[in-house]
Amino acid sequence: MRSFDNSARYLDLYYAIRYYRKLRGLSQEQLAEKLDISRQHMAAIEAPNMNRGISLELLFNLANVLEIEPYLLLKFHIET
Repeated sequence: MRSFDNSARYLDLYYAIRYYRKLRGLSQEQLAEKLDISRQHMAAIEAPNMNRGISLELLFNLANVLEIEPYLLLKFHIET
């Protein structure tokens, strides 16, 4: 069975969520409330070492709340 390593993509996704959240002036708690998830869940999503996947439903909800197109979260890349 083939194994895929998507950790770099997840990392970019989590950085994108944090970037757009801060751009909108929202705390993790405020964003979590708008998404109807716990602040702990929101913190885990943004934690780079968690490597925790998110559902498409949550991705679309994040994009709606952040007032961006979902693809912007997926194409985000931190330049090093």
